[in-house]
Amino acid sequence: MSARILVVEDEEALTTLLRYNLDAEGYDVETVMRGDDADTRLKERVPDLIVLDWMLPGLSGIELCRRLRARPETKQVPIIMLTARGEESERVRGLATGADDYIVKPFSVPELLARVKGLLRRASPERLATVLSYGDIELDRDRRRVARSGRAIDLGPTEYRLLEFFLEHPGRVFTREQLLDGVWGRDIYIDERTVDVHIGRLRKLLNAESDPDPIRTVRGAGYALDDRFVKAAE
Repeated sequence: MSARILVVEDEEALTTLLRYNLDAEGYDVETVMRGDDADTRLKERVPDLIVLDWMLPGLSGIELCRRLRARPETKQVPIIMLTARGEESERVRGLATGADDYIVKPFSVPELLARVKGLLRRASPERLATVLSYGDIELDRDRRRVARSGRAIDLGPTEYRLLEFFLEHPGRVFTREQLLDGVWGRDIYIDERTVDVHIGRLRKLLNAESDPDPIRTVRGAGYALDDRFVKAAE
């Protein structure tokens, strides 16, 4: 799955430039032009990285950064602060508030992209890994191939994305709504029971007669890659 990046910037031309270049790198990009709107948005959905302007209408970037670092769900999300303020004292202030990096306008787009990639690699190495594995299951992103104990498994596009999403977050329990958001996207309306159908298909394709089921159903909660599955595969 592509890493999700939220760009919070009120300059329309710069927003367009950032979206174009981040899209070209394969990221899933969303843009917001006001700090208060971004604050509301981030309570609903947490991205993998935030590009945040210092000066914003509604709520300043520095205050939004402070709020995000105070919340458990966004405390660890990498934040790159964009600003026209180049003084050392201002850079120190931005970093002290919780920003992970600081870029002064005008800036080099290739440099920004390099910093985005570096932060994502440190924060979520599984997002950039070519091969994801869990127990005896292996998913090769470059070749779009899946294997279990060396046996090739032919998955449909949705089952492939579903497995990839699970492999990026092993052991974590996801509700049906979270899986719909992460695999299908927020802009597509699909009934939550569709998740059950595709989970069933994925299980059928992954599991031979004697294979332990790697997907755990959590009653009243959702689904997860089972921690016990790794121990059984060792």
